[in-house]
Amino acid sequence: MPATTPQTRICILATEGVFAATLMQARDFFHMAGMRYSKQQGLDTATNFLIRVVSPDGQSVTSFSQANIQVDGPLESADVIILPAFWGDFDELRQRHPHVTTWLREQHAAGASICGEATGVFWMAETGLLDGKEATTYWRFFREFAERFPKVLLNQDKHLSDADNLYCAGGVTSACDMYIYLIERYCGATVAQGVARDILYETQRSYSPGRIGFGGQKLHQDVAILQVQHWLEEHFAEKFRIEDVARQHGMSIRNFMRRFQAATGDKPLHYLQRLRIETAKSLLSSTRKSIKTISYEVGYDDASFFARLFRQHAELSPNQYRRQFQHKDGA
Repeated sequence: MPATTPQTRICILATEGVFAATLMQARDFFHMAGMRYSKQQGLDTATNFLIRVVSPDGQSVTSFSQANIQVDGPLESADVIILPAFWGDFDELRQRHPHVTTWLREQHAAGASICGEATGVFWMAETGLLDGKEATTYWRFFREFAERFPKVLLNQDKHLSDADNLYCAGGVTSACDMYIYLIERYCGATVAQGVARDILYETQRSYSPGRIGFGGQKLHQDVAILQVQHWLEEHFAEKFRIEDVARQHGMSIRNFMRRFQAATGDKPLHYLQRLRIETAKSLLSSTRKSIKTISYEVGYDDASFFARLFRQHAELSPNQYRRQFQHKDGA
């Protein structure tokens, strides 16, 4: 059930050189989600999100474009922390505000989700929380990031990553998808789909956002199973047998089934179905492709079977799911 009480506390970090657009983008997304959720619950005002723009010292900051950004206060406890993109010398920023990394570590230990966009991911990496975990950032900063944080598993092919409640977005569009994921987590699928329909309907992506949410299932020590997970992400739409995948990775089918479920908490077939259905969701919401075409593109020749499977996972038919994004005046 969506969390309603207590309020979900969202802190958006403002520092010198912040890209104001990325800061306000996050604020607007969650504000809209709060409005939609309140309407859904029959409330007059948005009550489920408490959104605060904070700075390291509680003082206003000057953005990249020299705008004065007023803040709501200093660093405080949060359920979700957003780290917007910034432009400038990161060494200067972290030396000026060393307590930001302490704050991030403490909040994450207390259960907060931390989300970084582009250079905002540098703050997360500086804490050490991303060591040994997958992350991404804006392509222009790949080399600097890799040199600064060699213990982080930088994935230059991904626009989104998640691991242990740590979410990374490479840029503006992928950050939007990250926020939609969090809105669904806190407000439910209907509200998330409504916000996506209002804001992202015409956004063209060069990637599929559907795999965010799988990162937590990679926090295990079974290297062979992790290799299989990566293989499935690349080949999920192809025709193959689970038995063959197991054999290709040096395991008997019985051993593979046992190890996969022990490591990920999921059976291999269910994991594969989720990969396919989440990809189908993004295609349904962002393209005009037919259901049959989408079914084929995610690995199912039988569109009827795909539709039944989609309903099992999404609680809506593919057409119902798509219509929620097409009727912009709907609830």
